Amino acid sequence: MDAVPGEAIEIRPARPDDEERVRRFLGGLSSRTRTRRFFSGVSRPGAGFVRALLAVDERCDALLAVHEGLVVGHAMSHRREGEAVDIEIAVVVGDEWQGVGLGSRLVRTLMRRAAARGAGTVGMDVLGDNRTVLAMIRKMWPEATMRASCGAVEVTARILR
Repeated sequence: MDAVPGEAIEIRPARPDDEERVRRFLGGLSSRTRTRRFFSGVSRPGAGFVRALLAVDERCDALLAVHEGLVVGHAMSHRREGEAVDIEIAVVVGDEWQGVGLGSRLVRTLMRRAAARGAGTVGMDVLGDNRTVLAMIRKMWPEATMRASCGAVEVTARILR
């Protein structure tokens, strides 16, 4: 896909009325992208699953990247009280939108929101063969701790303020 000007993509908090848009987005992802995000080939997400991806409350945050009314990316965080990592994050970008910086934009926006809520550390799991995301993490967090475990890389980093 040709790069689209950044202002053409809105990054906004998820809303309950986004359920059908997110279901269509997930259904349009390639098997490879679904596996890299969910560590399985989830093909037909149920209503409860989609609602969990849209949860925004004191512990959960969810963002959508929207272009011309269509969801093209999703990012979420979950606050973990009393653990070494304040929040866990997960991000997925539609296949046609990968490689244009959208994932980085989603992560930066999610981190700003998490820092405003007091989070200082972030954790994420990345499949070991996902070199693009691992390179993005190294660029955003050169000091991040990465530990390989069962085909995945467990990443821990400080949230930059």
